[in-house]
Amino acid sequence: MASIRRTLSPYHDRPYQNGSIPLSIQSPSQKFLSNTKTTLSPLRRFFTGIFIQKHSRKNSHFSWKKSLYRCLLFFFLGFLLGMAPSNNDLTELKNHEIRNSDFSFEIKPPFLSIKQNVENVVDRPRGNDFVVGADELKVVEKGGENEDSKILDFVPRKQLIVVTPTYNRALQAYYLNRLGQVLRLVRPPVLWIVVEMNSASMETANVLRKTAVMYRHLVCLKNLTNVKDRGVHQRNTALEHIERHRLDGVVYFADDDNIYSLELFESIREINRFGTWPVGMLAQSKSKTILEGPVCNGSQVIGWHTNEKSKRLRRFHVDMSGFAFNSTILWDPERWHRPTSDPIRQLDTVKEGFQETTFIEQVIEDESQMEGIPPGCHRIMNWHLHLEAREHVYPKGWTLQKNLDAVLPSPTHRI
Repeated sequence: MASIRRTLSPYHDRPYQNGSIPLSIQSPSQKFLSNTKTTLSPLRRFFTGIFIQKHSRKNSHFSWKKSLYRCLLFFFLGFLLGMAPSNNDLTELKNHEIRNSDFSFEIKPPFLSIKQNVENVVDRPRGNDFVVGADELKVVEKGGENEDSKILDFVPRKQLIVVTPTYNRALQAYYLNRLGQVLRLVRPPVLWIVVEMNSASMETANVLRKTAVMYRHLVCLKNLTNVKDRGVHQRNTALEHIERHRLDGVVYFADDDNIYSLELFESIREINRFGTWPVGMLAQSKSKTILEGPVCNGSQVIGWHTNEKSKRLRRFHVDMSGFAFNSTILWDPERWHRPTSDPIRQLDTVKEGFQETTFIEQVIEDESQMEGIPPGCHRIMNWHLHLEAREHVYPKGWTLQKNLDAVLPSPTHRI
């Protein structure tokens, strides 16, 4: 197999006849150095000499120390170049506004210039003003504030704390459902405290859940010898619960057999300390209706309505469903300058019909601390009818002795 060798001319130093110098074999590094000697600056020559290592002849050997020193030198130079500020940073540091500005994290919105003329048209932009289009921005006049407040409905309201004592009887489910549906229509917040005797029945719990009203189902565990005092101890159980948990709102005793209007619950929210109003009542004989409650001059109580001679000795002629009071009176006596810090409770030692006045005497001193609702006390907002059937019990089942369905022949059958 033939091989081809490139022979070198032995005449390295011999000149040619035309006076030219013969070609010489040089390494690439030597060629690069020879070419850059004339074109590169002295600084560039220095760096080029560092990067490109000159190869010595056979007697030269590779030095690890020199390579290590070069690496350290390159690292140090790169670190200095990286820490050196650029031209843009220097110009920003020289800026007078940045040096004297107050560094804060607040984001300032762009300047917005909006003007409205008689036709509610936005003016044309002037200069660098930022203008929003008239179709995108709508100016709301003062007349629309009431509409917006009704839609948003963000006005804070006082909480209504409605206390209802109940017991097992024939019309219990009917009464609780009726009162629950009324409270469901009242604007929140409303807390319905229902108190039973001895134990909490599942029937009552099911009625309370279905009404979708925020409620608390309590039990009065006191043994009673007189059934007439049942409601007094049930209300005291609710008052103790309000005092222990420091519930803030307006307390109202609403028996389940009474009839209430939505206007009554909305008016109760305006009470500051103690409020009262007249109640329409059906007499015990159920032969006439009577009016019991305050006589008002505006919101000032100046007298009382009463028709029963046996109750004329009472200090305040008010029905149990005819007044409401601020719950903080129960657990914050210093706020209302009460002379004692004794708990406020209804008394079972007084005669029937006197529980209201003995309780009110613990809350206020006289009529000057009362608020007549509504102004003038000219409207009846709830009724106490005394329609309870005490002798009836829960029926085991409804039965019909006769068929009450009417059977009618069809017109086609007659033909």
